[in-house]
This record gives sequence, C-alpha cells and structure tokens, in this order.
Amino acid sequence: MTTMTDSSVREFKMPDVGEGLTEAEILKWYVQPGDTVTDGQVVCEVETAKAAVELPIPYDGVVRELHFPEGTTVDVGTSIIAVAVGDGAAAAAEPVQEAVAEEAVEPKPEGRQPVLVGYGVSTSSTKRRPRKGAEAPAAAQTPAAAIQAELNGHGPAAPAAPAAPAAPVTGDRPLAKPPVRKLAKDLGVDLATVVPSGPDGIITREDVHAAVSAPEPAQAAPRSEPTAPAPSPTAAPASYDTTRETRIPVKGVRKATAAAMVGSAFTAPHVTEFVTVDVTRTMKLVEELKQDKEYTGLRVNPLLLIAKALLVAIKRNPDINASWDETAQEIVVKHYVNLGIAAATPRGLIVPNIKDAHARTLPQLAGSLGELVSTAREGKTSPAAMQGGTVTITNVGVFGVDTGTPILNPGESAILAVGAIKLQPWVHKGKVKPRQVTTLALSFDHRLVDGELGSKVLADVAAVLEQPKRLISWA
Repeated sequence: MTTMTDSSVREFKMPDVGEGLTEAEILKWYVQPGDTVTDGQVVCEVETAKAAVELPIPYDGVVRELHFPEGTTVDVGTSIIAVAVGDGAAAAAEPVQEAVAEEAVEPKPEGRQPVLVGYGVSTSSTKRRPRKGAEAPAAAQTPAAAIQAELNGHGPAAPAAPAAPAAPVTGDRPLAKPPVRKLAKDLGVDLATVVPSGPDGIITREDVHAAVSAPEPAQAAPRSEPTAPAPSPTAAPASYDTTRETRIPVKGVRKATAAAMVGSAFTAPHVTEFVTVDVTRTMKLVEELKQDKEYTGLRVNPLLLIAKALLVAIKRNPDINASWDETAQEIVVKHYVNLGIAAATPRGLIVPNIKDAHARTLPQLAGSLGELVSTAREGKTSPAAMQGGTVTITNVGVFGVDTGTPILNPGESAILAVGAIKLQPWVHKGKVKPRQVTTLALSFDHRLVDGELGSKVLADVAAVLEQPKRLISWA
C-alpha cells in the first residue's frame, strides 16, 4: 500500500497576480490528473479583474488533483491544484491514473504555445505516465482531520473516513470546502450551527442557504429549501424575452472597472476643467517627426506629443503627481511618473502605464507607447503593467468626441482627456483662419489639488501643444 505524506504533496494556491486582487476565474486547465509537470510549466489560464494570465507551476511533479473545474471563480490564497513531488510523485501517479481512466477526461488540445508571464516553457513538457495498478493511500490522520484536509486541498481523505461522520465531533472545526466557508461568512452563518447533509458530515452550499432561511438553526432545514425558496421574488426577471434582451454576467475587467469607478467617483471629489487650444503647430511637428530617420518604425502621432506635454507640465508642477493616503492621512508626492494610457480592448477598459515615463526621451516614449498599445490590443497586457500608475491620459478623440469629464483612476490625482482634433475657424494673428483645434479636459482630486494647481497644469499642457518649441525651453 502506498502511503502519501503531507510532505510529498505540494498545494499550488491561487496567487495574487495583480495588486490588491482578491479572486480570479479559472478559464482553462492545460493539465489533468496524472500528467507530469516541470518547474515553470503553465498549468492553467486565469482571468483576474485586470487581465488574462497564464500560471506556471513552481516545482516538478505529477498532478494529483485539480480542485476546481474551468469557469470557477476562486479566492486568492485558495489551493487550486495538488502536485505530488519527490518520492511521492511516483506513488501519486498510480491511483490518479485509475481515476482518470474512470472519469474519461477529454484530451488536451495539441500544438499550443503558451505565452508566459515571466517564464519560458517547452510546449512538449507535458506527458502522460504509464498506468499501473492502483494502490490505496494509507490514512495517517483522524477521520475528521483527513476529510477537512482533502476539502482544503492539503492531501487525500482517508478511505476509511466515511465510517466516522464529522457532525458528532464537537471539538473539531465543521467540515466545509473553502467556497462554502466564504459563503457562510458572507451570509453571517456560523458553520457550527449548520446541520450537514453531505457525505462524511460535510456542509454544503445548500445547507448554508437552508440555515439562513430556517427559523431555528438546529432544525434540519435542507428539506425546506426546495419547497420554499427564499429568492423566488427575484427569480421573476428570469422570464425576460431572450429575443429582445441579452444579459451579460458582470465579472472580470467589467466588474473591476465598475467597482473602481464607483469607488473613485464617490471617494475623491472630482473637479474637471476645460481648455480649447490651437494645435496646428503640433500637428505639423508630428508630420515632420514621421519623416525623421530617428523615428523609423516608431509610432508617431498626436498622442505622443500630448503625453510629452503632460510630462513637461508635471515637471513644472510636481504636486499634481500625488495620491491621497486615507489611512495615514498623508499626501504622497511621487518623484517619478508612471504614465497611464486608457485603452479600449475586447475584454474592456484597461489602463496600462509606462514606468518612469518622465525619464524617457521622445523616441523612447514613442517606442513605449507603441508597445503598450499593441500589447493591449492583443490582450497580452500583464497585471504588472497596470499597477503603480500616477497619472493617466484618455484619448476620447479617437471616437470623434470633442471632450469628456473623465473619472480618476483609483490611487491617482489627475487624468487628462483629449478630444478630437478638428479643422475649425480660429483667430490667428488677427485674422480668422482654419486651424487644427482640440479641447482638453483635466479632472483632478480636489482633496489634494487646488483649483490653482489644476489650472496651471492644464494651461501648461495647452501652451506646449500650441507652441511645441516649449518642449525644449521648458524641458
């Protein structure tokens, strides 16, 4: 009989692949129980609130168990896959192979070349071990402890455990899977008062819902759940006409954007100022730079010079590049500029940023902008690229819009909106002439940015775009 010890099974937990993220959805598994994996190999793809990310496993071994199916949203810190390592890898392959044969696992797609975040991997690193006679692992824990260990993803439950249900064990922690524990916490239910209906005394989601609707926690409420469902009044909207309406689940980027925008709009007092400016000279400079050999192969457009103008304005007014620390009751002035560029992608709005944009030359800034835009369009923006922004530009002009009142990106104090550049009548040198004109809008956090500071920044951006030579004299 093969004995699996805790030391021979490694649990890979859902990592925080982005700053402050609390959950991620498993989009696809690239391995199945019984597969051999190597350090750095991608085992699954997950979608966070910011991006789709491929997760590499940090050790060698044999996949013992996938704790969650595809499409499941898992909290950060929850074990998602168990891998037998070292001496336990060979032992783990035996029972796992039998289980795989019984469950008829679908074959994995061939020829995939995953793009990793910070790792490199061979596409041929996954292989199936030969099947052997299955051996049952020995139980080295108490029945209740073994069952809970299995639920938490820290090892297999002992086969003999069903003989001792967990419910009568008054001194032990109630048995429940992590998602069920989270549900109980969200609903304010004490699991110790819930009557379990699952095998081996395991508390299920239905048990928790039943405990909420039951008049007394001690009653066996699971039976009343189907006959008197509490959410029946809210179930009525499900009868909508599918030919006239489409309902889209709020998750991923859309869910994160909604939460961020609501939080920002109702936390930071927004002020938005506008200025209309003649950018004819800037447009001429753009055309000249396109012919410059130094910019060959680089993306040269008005956004490049607008970004540089904002960086110059920040250099002249550094207090705009700051954030509000509510906990410490401090204003944090940043001595670097991580310039965010709002980008519309098939997955929704994201705001990757160019790190240390203030230290880049104009050609370097052009290269960074081009890389940022192409990466965003391909859906390959990494979570790290969307962290730590200090100020943002949103170019609504590409949609033919004159201007807008942008909402601050959380943690930042200013965002510049750029409107469409249009040929308009303009008084130039005392005469009305057709000129290239646009409208800029600057939203800022009035807790730390006064009207004077915000006005100076916006005026400086406009001045640079009107007279691009100020890029040299003010730099």
